[in-house]
Amino acid sequence: MGLFSFIKEKILKKNTKTKDKYVAGLDKSRKNFSSKLNLLSKRYQKVTDEYFEELEEILIEADVGVNLALDIVEATRQEIRQKGIYEPKEINEILVDKMFVSYAQQGENIVNEITFKEEGPTVLLVVGVNGVGKTTTIAKLTKRYLDQGKKVLLVAGDTFRAGATEQLSVWASRLGCDIVVGKENQDPASVAYDGMVKAKQGHYDLVICDTAGRLQNKLNLMNELSKMKRVISKEIPDAPHETFLIIDATTGQNGVLQAKAFKECTNVTGVVITKMDGTSKGGIILAIRDELGIPVRFIGLGEKMEDLEEFDLDQYLYGLCLGGEEE
Repeated sequence: MGLFSFIKEKILKKNTKTKDKYVAGLDKSRKNFSSKLNLLSKRYQKVTDEYFEELEEILIEADVGVNLALDIVEATRQEIRQKGIYEPKEINEILVDKMFVSYAQQGENIVNEITFKEEGPTVLLVVGVNGVGKTTTIAKLTKRYLDQGKKVLLVAGDTFRAGATEQLSVWASRLGCDIVVGKENQDPASVAYDGMVKAKQGHYDLVICDTAGRLQNKLNLMNELSKMKRVISKEIPDAPHETFLIIDATTGQNGVLQAKAFKECTNVTGVVITKMDGTSKGGIILAIRDELGIPVRFIGLGEKMEDLEEFDLDQYLYGLCLGGEEE
């Protein structure tokens, strides 16, 4: 049994709500990716060089990334030579095995959930450009940890975008959690300082600190984030403990470029992919992992508050490649 056949069998046995969310959330991507693979299999009775060239194009069009697409196809070629497999349908399954391995081999076992400190607040810094769903993602993460019984404090550090503080304040009111805000165009580091002081005094479990999403250039971004981190770590040692980068799946390779820029500016510990249900190019997750080595920690599979799920590689590949099949 191939690796992906094993994954499929394991997921079908679970028959969980999470599986259904992944299948629904990846519907557009699956229809685009799987349909092209199936058509390719029907057009070729035996594999040829042209078959593999088209396979590379399918992966690239799915936003897997050029380098990774070439690596995956070459690894697939080598395995079918060793095993003497020439049927396109069997080769597609080997292809998905290689996609799994390409993600998994980039790092050690990943714990998606935030690991909380035994004493003192755990600080999460949230970064990302404007328009990617940063504020909504902060709200969804807040609800997730409030539901786990954690005491959460929000810090409205995006003081440069008109309405950012107000939007986060509305979410704080809806969710029933506290928030620290500043004035428009106030130094974000000073707001972060006030947040850390309140977090210690109020014995909060988790502090989620928003940051500016639009600064003039990379140097400006680096200086602003560095200043915030210095202020935060001065008040709470080793903080921020986590830095989540929010990426909009519909931006495709632009999302990869954003991830590269932020990684150069700060220590990103995880990526949250939003709007996955709105894209037909679901390969961006593999591209980010391959090019930056950063794990995807959470994935947005819909607009509801409960539609932010822990990222699960098995569920993702199942939803991307097989979720629409009759079971």
